[in-house]
Amino acid sequence: MTSTSAASPPAPGPRRVAMVTVHTSPLAQPGTGDAGGMNVYVLEVARQLARAGTAVDLFTRATSASQPDVVQVEPGVVVRHVPAGPYEGLSKEELPGQLCAFAAGMMRVAAHAPAGYYDLVHSHYWLSGQVGWLAADRWGVPLVHSMHTMARVKNLHLADGDEPEPRGREIGEVQVVEAADRLVANTRREADELVELYDAEPERVAVAEPGVDLATFTPGSRAEARAVLGLPPDAVLLLFVGRVQPLKGPDVLVRAAAELARRRPDLRERLVVAVLGGASGSGVRTPMGLEDLAARLGIGDRLRVVPPVERATLAQWYRAADAVAVPSHSESFGLVAVEAQACGAPVVAANVGGLPTAVGDAGVLVDGHDTADWATALGRVALDAERRRVLGRRGAEHAQGFGWARTAEKLLAVYRGALAAPKDVSIHDAQRLRDVPPAVIP
Repeated sequence: MTSTSAASPPAPGPRRVAMVTVHTSPLAQPGTGDAGGMNVYVLEVARQLARAGTAVDLFTRATSASQPDVVQVEPGVVVRHVPAGPYEGLSKEELPGQLCAFAAGMMRVAAHAPAGYYDLVHSHYWLSGQVGWLAADRWGVPLVHSMHTMARVKNLHLADGDEPEPRGREIGEVQVVEAADRLVANTRREADELVELYDAEPERVAVAEPGVDLATFTPGSRAEARAVLGLPPDAVLLLFVGRVQPLKGPDVLVRAAAELARRRPDLRERLVVAVLGGASGSGVRTPMGLEDLAARLGIGDRLRVVPPVERATLAQWYRAADAVAVPSHSESFGLVAVEAQACGAPVVAANVGGLPTAVGDAGVLVDGHDTADWATALGRVALDAERRRVLGRRGAEHAQGFGWARTAEKLLAVYRGALAAPKDVSIHDAQRLRDVPPAVIP
């Protein structure tokens, strides 16, 4: 007789996570300022974690006197605005001087709660990692950190005219890598970069790919989307979505579109080059001047610069596009690419960072940022209806593997691994902390 034993139940996950995102609020509109894919990531995984039974308190810097101290997004998800420095006028580069004030604000919140209120700290971006390191050490809980972008990677792939990341950021990132119990990478390539460029211990690095809102970003009628957006039915629409800064490469699309119009003069009057987003980073300090660039290249009347839009409207732009360009010089993942594919839009992306993972074999990857190469790649997609159809179908299927629930499941596995060996806390004390019942703090 063969006996079988029941599988061991999974290790318990955290009841409540303190999630830290110092420099940008998860409630901010993506596409302008410092708000981008990370904002979407943080809020969406928090929602999925809460629905799976892990409550999340999101700590972010207050940037307006009118912001409430606490915003409940949904049951189990709370955003806490922490005063740290002047509300307005501080750039991301100036925030290191406010980390102490931010950490003190987090400590004050936790001081009103019972011991063991937070089981784990998850920090996003290196500034948050510095604060998360202090909080996790003070509370005797594990620190999980997501880099999202890394100075040493960005400095290896600078766009023309862009500014290198400062040495102080590199030092801060190294410190966070050393302090974290677990590091979460968006892709296997990012995981390798953490090991190769930051000497991270491989066993502490896990991969959890970002997701996409598959209920909002769905395939739909291109004709209907164009009617909603007021676009000509016969337009050749080349679309860029994201922050307007050299790193993201919107100028690559403008130059390639001008070259395509030069090659095919008959297309010029149908061409629409749409840039959805606002200035960010070095693009604020030194505006990219896309309108001037387009005018110099002879397509000034073909360019539309559109402020960031809410997600339902963004989905319509994706559906309306003949090709979505993602010409980033560095990209930890490339959420725009997956959103576009989920809507059935063909994607042409730079072969950098996490974009090969995001795009898979369902899109077109371009090596480098040469204008002629991009014009050729965009033309082969935008002007070939059958190829657009095939890429759109394959892209929509590919995007189905990137739901946010899947991301949250992987994060919970990372959390359980970190909790299985809490740092600097005895087994007895760890159990005592976990036995503290949940509470509500103001």
